[in-house]
Amino acid sequence: MSIKFCNPKNVPIPAAGYSNLAIIPANTRLLVLAGQIGNIMNGDILDGIEAQYHQALDNINSIVLSEGGTFKDVARITIFLTEKPDNALIKKSNKQYFSEQPPAMSWIYVSELFRPDVKVEIEAIAAVN
Repeated sequence: MSIKFCNPKNVPIPAAGYSNLAIIPANTRLLVLAGQIGNIMNGDILDGIEAQYHQALDNINSIVLSEGGTFKDVARITIFLTEKPDNALIKKSNKQYFSEQPPAMSWIYVSELFRPDVKVEIEAIAAVN
């Protein structure tokens, strides 16, 4: 079984591209990922919030793949940003990963993250069969 994403009729439609609800099927392994940032394998952090956003999604995808899942198994993401990104570039990254129904998500703007060069951090929860 796969995660069921929906927007119940008794609540307002989402304000942006996300789902209000993710229903996790029984007998799946729940993966709770640490916050991922825009760093690459050698530890370098990419320049620019859009590049960091895309790389953080790549890192999430790699972790879920390591456990036998795919990005379709991601039920929820929480995105922490220190500045407003270019929405067109963010939508392009989202379309690459959320080709079908997008997961439940929250966007939170913060004054800073753990290092001044880190502009985005994304937490994720996935459910893998």
